Amino acid sequence: MKVLLLNGSPHAEGNTYLALHEMEKEFEKEGIETELIHVGNQAVRGCISCGYCSQNGQCVFHDIVNVIAPKFEEADGLVLGSPVYYASANATLVACLDRLFYSTGFDKTMKVGASVVAARRGGLSATFDELNKYFTISGMPVASSQYWNSVHGRAQGEAAQDGEGMQTMRTLARNMAFLMKSIALGKEKYGFPEKEEHIFTHFIR
Repeated sequence: MKVLLLNGSPHAEGNTYLALHEMEKEFEKEGIETELIHVGNQAVRGCISCGYCSQNGQCVFHDIVNVIAPKFEEADGLVLGSPVYYASANATLVACLDRLFYSTGFDKTMKVGASVVAARRGGLSATFDELNKYFTISGMPVASSQYWNSVHGRAQGEAAQDGEGMQTMRTLARNMAFLMKSIALGKEKYGFPEKEEHIFTHFIR
């Protein structure tokens, strides 16, 4: 099994990284392969609604999004990590996720998702909710922990002193590992839930 982790911070080894790395260590104990990709330092533009991806199977902009896409398809789980800027996720990560989820046509059903956020003080729960919406629109179960998935720290490395936050990351990783393994067993025995043909309803008709 494999988990893909996206670091949405511009700092390669800041507090967001510490949270993700704490999870990586637990995944390793569970025998789960991980790959951590640094997104927050990339030049990523937003979606322009051009429709190129629907015809060509990938985004028109050949950047980190198209690099991540096949890795996401292969993975059993996806972890999104972001610092909090103005009570929301880093705009670079949001641009990446908008295009990644929209441009990839593969079925994401039952891939397990989790989001983690880092901040000095406030805006954590709003950012946490923002990131989880990518999972819930895609049929992806969301892994939970013992508290909201957040760590506190301002200067680089301070999150390591957040004992409860680091414990929350370890618990999250263990719960996520259990969920992925349980889904794999369930798929083998029962198969995935039946899917209906998608109904698209517009508010004006």
